[in-house]
Amino acid sequence: MNQGPEMPVTRSPQIAIPDIDRRDHDAGTGGRGPHHRLPTGGGGGDDERWDRSPQGRRGPRERLSRYRTGTFLVLAAILMFFIALASAYFVDQGSGHIDSVTGQWVSMWKPLVVPRILWLSTTLLLLASASLEMARRGIFHPTDTVEEWLGLGYLTGRRTLPWLLTGLLFGGGFLAGQYEAWRALQAQGVYYGISAHFFYLLTGAHAAHVIAGVGILLITLAATFRRARLENRQVLIDVTAWYWHGMSLVWLGLFAVIGLAR
Repeated sequence: MNQGPEMPVTRSPQIAIPDIDRRDHDAGTGGRGPHHRLPTGGGGGDDERWDRSPQGRRGPRERLSRYRTGTFLVLAAILMFFIALASAYFVDQGSGHIDSVTGQWVSMWKPLVVPRILWLSTTLLLLASASLEMARRGIFHPTDTVEEWLGLGYLTGRRTLPWLLTGLLFGGGFLAGQYEAWRALQAQGVYYGISAHFFYLLTGAHAAHVIAGVGILLITLAATFRRARLENRQVLIDVTAWYWHGMSLVWLGLFAVIGLAR
């Protein structure tokens, strides 16, 4: 059977689909498209892709790491400062002179009766640190962060705000306790002497750093109330919590020094 000429076959042209760089959709750039990892500063997968990205374009996690490192460096400097003060505290404890009449060593160190309220203020500071740690964990809660990133609610704010306010309350209580401790010493007539000067210096310097922590906490609360961007609040709460943890550890060391060398 005679067949007609073959009809030409028409083929659809191949359309090249460009490889979209998903980094443009990262939470750090404000994108809201499909995401290959959780939009939190402290987590997410695809670490190999994150490590290959140029510095400055790795999203919220890089920013969080940078601020956290800076906080640890500041805390290290503060720790060295208080170690120097505590060392001088122990050295001056042995200061004195030889009495020209009796030939005996006369110590210039006058023992202090540590106010009992310091135990209460120490407890309040530890509770403040624990409250802020709960806020820090809440701001990185995977389900809440994803839902907020998708615009489904403000769950991270409702989870962290009560803990931030609790931390502020306990932190204020610690400062009030320190003030009452100073008043108790003044009621004992303790104004002068090396031991008294060092007590006021150590506790006063630490209280000044705690006041700075209260200022940081107030900034964090303001950002939470006005619903700042998630990655900004993650950095603020993380830095605030670690700073207060550092202040708690420093105070425990100072409290031990005051108790041993009173």
